[in-house]
Amino acid sequence: GTKKQAQEVIAEQATRVGQPFVNQRWLGGLLTNFSTVSKRLARMKELEELDFNDPAGTGFTKKELLLKQRELDKLHKSLGGIRNLTKTPSAIWVVDAKREHLAIDEAKKLGIPVIGILDTNADPDEFQFPIPGNDDAIRSVSLLTRIIADAAAEGLIQRHQPAGDAEEAEPLAEWERELLEQPQAEVVETEVVEVEAAAEAAVAPEADAQ
Repeated sequence: GTKKQAQEVIAEQATRVGQPFVNQRWLGGLLTNFSTVSKRLARMKELEELDFNDPAGTGFTKKELLLKQRELDKLHKSLGGIRNLTKTPSAIWVVDAKREHLAIDEAKKLGIPVIGILDTNADPDEFQFPIPGNDDAIRSVSLLTRIIADAAAEGLIQRHQPAGDAEEAEPLAEWERELLEQPQAEVVETEVVEVEAAAEAAVAPEADAQ
């Protein structure tokens, strides 16, 4: 989600469940030319290894380090959200179909399912899994993105659970442990409050809509 209403919540929810995200400009070829993108990610991680406060230790001049710092800043802005992406995703979540048409086109070419908010101005054929909603209202975008993030987290956690006589499950990441340790009652109560708030917002005009 690169639109203003979605940028913060996309980054927050994706980070919460350890998923990659794009909330700045979509780079053409991010999916269809992932091999090139992977090289840029490797370059970003290479630059992160430099100690920019110790020119002598790096073997570069201050001017060279300044140029490399600027390069790193640009890479962080455009690729920071997908730094740990090692392959094309199994599915993508899109907030605004019209704005994110490049991402949708690339996903379609690769057969990647698209899940997204179906607003009144959107084409339902753009999505494999459309979810009716208002993609301009911050509250709506936040609620739906959180639900999708929770679903992704649940799927990842289930993948770590041993089934029957299967081998011992893989170790859980820190964010996965936090999700499992959260009291179920608290989760249900939070979701009920959010759903009720969203329902009220659907009846009344959105004060925070752009």
